[in-house]
Amino acid sequence: MIEEKKLSMEDAILLMKRIGYCKLLKDVWNLRFGGSSLQKRFEKMIIDEEKKKGEKNKMLLPDLCECFLSLNYRYVVLSETVNEICVSCLLKVALKKEESEETRKEAEMALLALSSIRDNFVKKELYLNEIKEIIKYHQENRNLTRLAYQSAWRFLKDRLLVDNGLEEVIVNELHLAREAARELEELSKCVNWKKEKEEEMGKETKEERVIEKWFSEIFHFLYSITLWNEELAGLIGSIVQVYQVAKDNYKEIGDWCIHLLRTEAERRAVNVKDLLKGRAFDTVLEEFQRPTLSDNIECSLLIFFINVSKRLEEKKKDEMKEAKRKELKRKMFEKMEEEGFEDIVASFYEKFSYIFANHNVFIYL
Repeated sequence: MIEEKKLSMEDAILLMKRIGYCKLLKDVWNLRFGGSSLQKRFEKMIIDEEKKKGEKNKMLLPDLCECFLSLNYRYVVLSETVNEICVSCLLKVALKKEESEETRKEAEMALLALSSIRDNFVKKELYLNEIKEIIKYHQENRNLTRLAYQSAWRFLKDRLLVDNGLEEVIVNELHLAREAARELEELSKCVNWKKEKEEEMGKETKEERVIEKWFSEIFHFLYSITLWNEELAGLIGSIVQVYQVAKDNYKEIGDWCIHLLRTEAERRAVNVKDLLKGRAFDTVLEEFQRPTLSDNIECSLLIFFINVSKRLEEKKKDEMKEAKRKELKRKMFEKMEEEGFEDIVASFYEKFSYIFANHNVFIYL
């Protein structure tokens, strides 16, 4: 269409940027772009524009990079040259600190596009200082949109897949657990959790999408980390708060919360006391009272209890830690007795064979 002069290059790029934005926002997969003639054309245009001497169109290279990354399938391995050009270019866009709606929108698109880079190695010197500056500046000044901030974290957290040395930066320097908890709490205030009109039922807002994206990051974060700090207890509490408001009208978000609580019970980086402190234990008990439970949710609830029980059975050599374990175990069993859950616990054993046969489960040992 461009060659036939039915569409200008500027309009074509604008259209593809919009398509790529919607694709990433809704986590749609595009398997046809990788290896296509269009992908190869974008790669050539990006390299040519980077090499161009003299006066340049300042927005053309960022636009090309955004289109290229956002249209790609995030598990496709990109060429090292194009990968490095895109990362450097889009981080410069996101680093702009002018306070305007246009700058915020540019940063959002740049960071959203960067968040699509998953299984590609990126040299630490290309991104680490820049992404740290972007995150820290937002923590102090709140200059990014919620989607842009979540995307910045996704880009950094995905680098953890190939560089375990980032864990200290993510957990203790930039405080992912604390920031995720705060974002979930603030996003929850922006969502109308009581959908009463029929036309509202099938619609999903941008805030709901960002909550789901945070849940996805938290899930992978919990499976990646070995470090622990007190901020994880606050994150558990925030997940529980979202569950309490979402469980009746937002089944997908409510189910996400239960699966995350199950994951927290599985991970050694999460202390069992935090599950009690953050009301995860109470929440799982409450969920068992719901009249209709799907097999998937019932599986997560059962595995939560199995893992917590296993961990409470582990005796500690340190006398002080052993005393704390016994006290925590006593509190949890008293909580279950108060709520009248002895029969439910007894019925678990009848369901184990079914759960093991029909679900891919992980039991903490």
